[in-house]
Amino acid sequence: MKRSIVSLTLVSAVILGVVFFTVAQPGEKKEVRIENRTKVPGTLRLSLRERREEPKGTIKVIERTVDWDVAETAIIVCDMWDDHHCKIAARRVGVMAPRMNQVLTAARDRGVMIIFAPSETMNIYAGLTYRKRMEQAKFAKPPVEIGKRCDRDPAGEPKTLPVDTKLDCDDCELGPVVRRHTRQHTGLDIIGFDGISDNGQEIYNFCAQEGIKNIVLMGVHTNYCILARPFGIRQMRKLGKNVVLARDLTDALYDPRESPHVSHARGTEIVVEYIERYLCPSILSVDLTKVVAGSDGPR
Repeated sequence: MKRSIVSLTLVSAVILGVVFFTVAQPGEKKEVRIENRTKVPGTLRLSLRERREEPKGTIKVIERTVDWDVAETAIIVCDMWDDHHCKIAARRVGVMAPRMNQVLTAARDRGVMIIFAPSETMNIYAGLTYRKRMEQAKFAKPPVEIGKRCDRDPAGEPKTLPVDTKLDCDDCELGPVVRRHTRQHTGLDIIGFDGISDNGQEIYNFCAQEGIKNIVLMGVHTNYCILARPFGIRQMRKLGKNVVLARDLTDALYDPRESPHVSHARGTEIVVEYIERYLCPSILSVDLTKVVAGSDGPR
């Protein structure tokens, strides 16, 4: 009997020792896993607009609808910064921000994932839940390399864009081209289960982990970052995602003093038309604010 009591005491001591050293190591910090959004039912019905060249050289506008599950869809907000070296461009972002925020709020409430990508400002968001959510996503090997930029593919696009960008600012008096942005525009709410990242691999990891197949790009600028960022249209297409551009929530960097000498608004439209022809369809953002009646359950 005494031998049994001694043996039991020794086993208990070993167990307590294991618990102590595996759970309560001095100075050891266990990383807390960040919770991700709950996947809910709901179907977005998107009206796509794209362009195709006809045999006689004419361009035909094609419109069609597709259905995307909200749980498989993310909106990436590209470079909606708090400032820009071009004063008029910064002003246009300020005007766009409240409208964009309304769309993001409605889409978020329907179950769409919102990813903010204000490039070069991640230091501001270090340690925040929104930032950690993206950093903690399990690594997923991409089908193609994700570089810092995704430039034009000569096999699929013309050599030049349809608007000249020798001057990319339509201010009357041009100031120095220097970095003025420090963070995302304050008119956009970062909240709930949103994510923040400007890293293409991180965003790809998160999309793979969460089963996100569909990407909506919005933000600025249509002929620069929207196309070439590691989370932009070109890269997302190469990664096999279904990609669309929200054409009413974007803006180009273009100066009417340059070719083709049209208004700034028309210059942005021309870039959108280029994207619709060579890269991906576009939608109006209102399609992101509602779902097909009855598709959101309960099932």
